Amino acid sequence: MMYPFMTLEDHTEIVHSEQLENGEVKVYIETPDEKDCFHNMTCYLPSYRMEVNGYSDEEVAYFLEIIKSTAHLIIEFSRGGGFMNASGF
Repeated sequence: MMYPFMTLEDHTEIVHSEQLENGEVKVYIETPDEKDCFHNMTCYLPSYRMEVNGYSDEEVAYFLEIIKSTAHLIIEFSRGGGFMNASGF
């Protein structure tokens, strides 16, 4: 199951998985692109192992900073069924 986490102004979507059996959390980022259809990136927490498709080094650094600054929330939400369930809203 993937849960919505954040939508950026350029329509980039950031979603995350439940905590996986191995303890990791999959964070998936996808940005629409006129030429290539979509660019995407997968990052596994807590190791920050990444798979990147279509993003520049600068874009990867930008998204990695977002992930690093919110990793504690993403991991917490992954344990509680996503933002809507874990936050109590």
